[in-house]
Amino acid sequence: MLNFEFSAPTKLVFGRDTHKQIGERLKPYAKKVLLHYGGQSIKKSGLYDQVVASLKASGVSFVELGGVVPNPRVSLVREGVAICRKENVDLILAVGGGSVIDSAKTIAIGHYYDGDVWDFFTGKAVPTKALPVATILTLPAAGSEVSDSSVISDDANQQKLSCGGECMSPIISVMNPELFMTLPKNQIANGVADMMSHIFERYFTNTLQTDVTDGLCETLLKTIMKNALIVIDDPKNYDAWCEVGFAGSLAHNNLVGLGREQDWACHMMEHELSAIYDIAHGAGLAILTPNWMKYVYKTNIGMFVQFATNVMGVEGSFRTPDAIVLEGIARLSEFFNKMGLPATLRDVGIDEKNLDLMAKKSTGVAYGQTESPLGGLKPLAWQDVKEIMKLSL
Repeated sequence: MLNFEFSAPTKLVFGRDTHKQIGERLKPYAKKVLLHYGGQSIKKSGLYDQVVASLKASGVSFVELGGVVPNPRVSLVREGVAICRKENVDLILAVGGGSVIDSAKTIAIGHYYDGDVWDFFTGKAVPTKALPVATILTLPAAGSEVSDSSVISDDANQQKLSCGGECMSPIISVMNPELFMTLPKNQIANGVADMMSHIFERYFTNTLQTDVTDGLCETLLKTIMKNALIVIDDPKNYDAWCEVGFAGSLAHNNLVGLGREQDWACHMMEHELSAIYDIAHGAGLAILTPNWMKYVYKTNIGMFVQFATNVMGVEGSFRTPDAIVLEGIARLSEFFNKMGLPATLRDVGIDEKNLDLMAKKSTGVAYGQTESPLGGLKPLAWQDVKEIMKLSL
């Protein structure tokens, strides 16, 4: 096990009707907030009115900025930064899923920065100060409600990049599983694939003696898969949503990644798919992950045998480890299929046209940089990335 430091600065407020307390929760921190959200769904559901009523009852004034889309855009972030400065906002309240929360976090770090906020994503600047952010989660998936990072897209350059810093962790995140009950099935499925990938990126490691976090990863994966199949058929099942939602947060506050080398190749590859084709992040991960597994598993076959047996329930002779691993991967693909997720890149309209470009962008080669291979388990050069994408067609 590797050395580590761990902090969980976000207060997670969990349970029925908890979103109605948001005004009182924020009153000690802010006189004026930016209410940040996506489209019209929070207004159609009545959530917007409930949030506004709570803020007003607590004497917290607000300005608002809607319009966040999946794969959130830096152009809207820049607009949010300008609003916060003009209106002397004390805090940003994000009401939505990971895209809204990531957008809010990025506005928060841009507030105190003299340059362009995109500098944080290209490595020209490091976030050290931010407006406080609070969240009301409406879609369990990204885990951004408890993480210290964000992912933003720049349409002009077809780039989707991440940045992170301790100052970006929300101070309060409210999770009422009742708010998940009206989600469309495709959003449920994409969210589940995303949170599972957050665990995979940490679970598959070459680090030894990680029994504690191995067990946490395996329990979370089994819990998510069991309850995801329930909510996809019965979206009003509160208890199952509790399990999925809480697991999604634990998947990405880095608890399960402590003391172990992490991977993140699948996320970096998927960012290139989304940057050019604007597909759902979870859908892209569901396509890439089984093919990444097939490509890299022999690097550490024992880790993949452990996954197949402990998580996917595969039985067989340890004298034939390849068969065990491949059956485990097949069962994972079958689970994604049951959730209604796409199986191939062609299913989401992606062909061979941009494979070279995406592979080279993911490793920096496309920008004339020294190649930066992806992944910790098995470092992937751009040619490896292209092969995994070809397998995914």
